[in-house]
Amino acid sequence: MKRVRTGIAQCTLHGVIILVLVVAATAIAQRSPFMRREFRPEIVDRGGVPDWKNDERFKSDVFTFVRVRYSSGGGRGGNWHTDYPDAELNFSYRLHEMTALEVDPNGKVLELTDDTLLDYPWAYLIEPGRMSLSEAEVAGLRRYLLNGGFLMVDDFWGEYEWDNFYREIKRVFPDREPIDLPLEHEIFHMVYDLKKKPQVPSIYAWLATGRTDDNRTDASEVHYRALFDDKGRMMAIICHNTDIGDAWEREGENETYFHEFSEKWSFPMGINIVTYAMTH
Repeated sequence: MKRVRTGIAQCTLHGVIILVLVVAATAIAQRSPFMRREFRPEIVDRGGVPDWKNDERFKSDVFTFVRVRYSSGGGRGGNWHTDYPDAELNFSYRLHEMTALEVDPNGKVLELTDDTLLDYPWAYLIEPGRMSLSEAEVAGLRRYLLNGGFLMVDDFWGEYEWDNFYREIKRVFPDREPIDLPLEHEIFHMVYDLKKKPQVPSIYAWLATGRTDDNRTDASEVHYRALFDDKGRMMAIICHNTDIGDAWEREGENETYFHEFSEKWSFPMGINIVTYAMTH
């Protein structure tokens, strides 16, 4: 069976010496919050996000933000492509700027059934609250995680969406249970010593209400749950009742939102997650 070619050993040598810098308050991508660009993964519109070239000597060690494309719709006007491409462009730039990791500036979009997914150690899956995986996708996700891959799940809220995700992940691993991570777990302290579990609302819900529960009646408590393999390796972190990616995407749209959520919580939590995944 093909295994994930993680490059973890090389990346830890070249990349996990973290330069703890304050995130610059200037916006990366200045654009209207109502603009949406055509999804064309073969042509990445950077929208003002700086580009860079990686050292050719370490081209096999580059960290790539891989977004999972699943076949079903996600409802509420979005699904797997929510926040694309600004979330990955901004987050990849911050990883490049704030760490010694060699980072792909563009990222990739891959399906769970794509064998190429096995070449990448880290993947991001968004809005699974109405996701319905095909049998081939279930098998592909199981193969990826059991062969060394790490999955970050983000942006779903409330009990209905949790119940849907739980049904889907139990199809992948019928005998494994997602486990709540306590604040003491090292993933919250890898680089940034977070004093609480971040609950990040979408920018529109926060602007409308000033609340962090995304204006949901059943989403007041944020959860970070994990799936582990038989050796105790974390295969997935499941970020429920929070929207880490929205504060990556929208860091340039509102200065207060940037300082309260992008700078304080979303970028630090994301960097902690990537650092944990690449060193465990």
